[in-house]
Amino acid sequence: MKFSEKLIYEFMKFHFEKSNTRINADAIKLVAKIMELVAKEGATRAAYQAKQEGADTVTVEHLEKVLAQLLLDL
Repeated sequence: MKFSEKLIYEFMKFHFEKSNTRINADAIKLVAKIMELVAKEGATRAAYQAKQEGADTVTVEHLEKVLAQLLLDL
């Protein structure tokens, strides 16, 4: 899984208060990597939750059950 650096930049730019705010290319790469790690960790935890419940597939409900703890761990 990989997040587009252009997408990350556009997302961040949308939240800048000043239109002339700039961000370093290395910072964009770092944010993209962090997003990748969070997504992988969330998917792994949701899969584990599904397994604990005896489910064959991972659903949104499994992700919802682990999301609060995932955010606290970050």
